[in-house]
Amino acid sequence: MAPNPQELTVGVGAGGLATADMVLNIGPQHPATHGVLRLRIVLDGERIVEAEPIVGYMHRGAEKLFEVRDYRQILVLANRHDWLSAFSSEIGVALTVERMLGMDVPERATWTRTLLAELNRVLNHLMFLGSYPLELGAITPIFYAFREREDLQAVMEEISGGRMHYMFNRVGGLREDLPAGWLDRVAETVALVRRRLPDLESMLVGNEILRARTRGVGVLPRDLASAYGVSGPIARASGLDIDLRRDAPYLAYGELFGPGGPGRVVTREAGDCLARLEVLLEQTQVSLDLADRCVEVLRDLPRGPVNVKLPKVLKVPEGDDYTATENPLGLNGYYLVSRGEKTPWRLKLRSASFNNVAVLRELLPGALLADMVAILGSTFFVVGDIDK
Repeated sequence: MAPNPQELTVGVGAGGLATADMVLNIGPQHPATHGVLRLRIVLDGERIVEAEPIVGYMHRGAEKLFEVRDYRQILVLANRHDWLSAFSSEIGVALTVERMLGMDVPERATWTRTLLAELNRVLNHLMFLGSYPLELGAITPIFYAFREREDLQAVMEEISGGRMHYMFNRVGGLREDLPAGWLDRVAETVALVRRRLPDLESMLVGNEILRARTRGVGVLPRDLASAYGVSGPIARASGLDIDLRRDAPYLAYGELFGPGGPGRVVTREAGDCLARLEVLLEQTQVSLDLADRCVEVLRDLPRGPVNVKLPKVLKVPEGDDYTATENPLGLNGYYLVSRGEKTPWRLKLRSASFNNVAVLRELLPGALLADMVAILGSTFFVVGDIDK
């Protein structure tokens, strides 16, 4: 059978041998793609000369569905596009609606939201810290990562009733107050995870094979990361010192990242796969510090309401607003347009994973095919966050 001219490009190599570029499809059901993402790769021998991320296989029309649900119901959809960062995604929508309503959320709810957001961040990072080595051929780290995740999931499930889609946020605060003794259990769990995290760390950045597979591989220059709108741990691993928790504080982050607070922004300069992994690992430690401080503050706050009483039919005044949050995978944006009705006229999501995957077009060419999975996995994305 004659080769498809779109699949093979024949040329003559330096040694006079006939060569052919091969077009290779990775996915859309490949286990290394974190979901139904497709990569169309052109190879010259074992080296990648062209890469095209092809998205859209998971598109569920979330933004269109927002338009036919009221402001209480949209939170159900908002936490599902990035299923590893559900609580953080709820917060962005709730903050946007609350700001358009001119609503003051009780302080107790604000600090609880911050605590849960940081616990959710640790859960997100632990998933990637376990699954990334698995993609490189190391199975043991994921067992350690899931051990820590299960302990944290227990306290998240206790307060919300959910393990993945928590649905604990409400416009105006939280669904209900904290269970009795819950803060003690959070403090114990955070201390336990912190104590055992060096075990996982030694298997990652302390592993010679993993370092050999990731050091100097998939280098993302700072200027390129900025040009593509890359954000989160991936951007910070390339030297972009950007974190909205510090730069445009929301919730209680102004105090946590202010003078005397435990918050700090983790960065690296190398921009390679190893740097991205190191940022994720160190950022997990920072989130545990933030969670500890939130627990301390909540212990000292007097008991009181955790939400604002809403009218039976909630309508947002006519106008528009934009809120950005520092989600675990990067910058999330929420642009809300209201015509004064009980449903949004438009709610546009700017999700971090889309930009983080788009840069693969520039990041993969020149790399060896054997390094493709190492580079792809280090961009730490969720496919639902791309397609929405």
